Amino acid sequence: MTRYDNTNRGVMFVNDRKQDGDRKPDRTGTLNVDGVEYFIDGWIKKAQNGTSFLSLSVKRKDKQPGGNHERPGQHSRTAAPQHTSRDDYSDDSDVPF
Repeated sequence: MTRYDNTNRGVMFVNDRKQDGDRKPDRTGTLNVDGVEYFIDGWIKKAQNGTSFLSLSVKRKDKQPGGNHERPGQHSRTAAPQHTSRDDYSDDSDVPF
């Protein structure tokens, strides 16, 4: 069985722990760039002209204190889905990227 390749892919979810006025990110997720895993955070902001945009921050997982690959309080449902095979997808329409 072939393992699904997550290289150069990522996923972000709505941060359901954010409260009104909270400085926590609006979106959180994970990102893989050339085999290196990152945490990714996003804040929905408005430009001066009124256009909405997503401001991003990335942090290497292996550079976190203690080499922790999971954020404090993070649940497995917020991590990027790990597929074991390309056959897990019936077609490409359900791929989130």
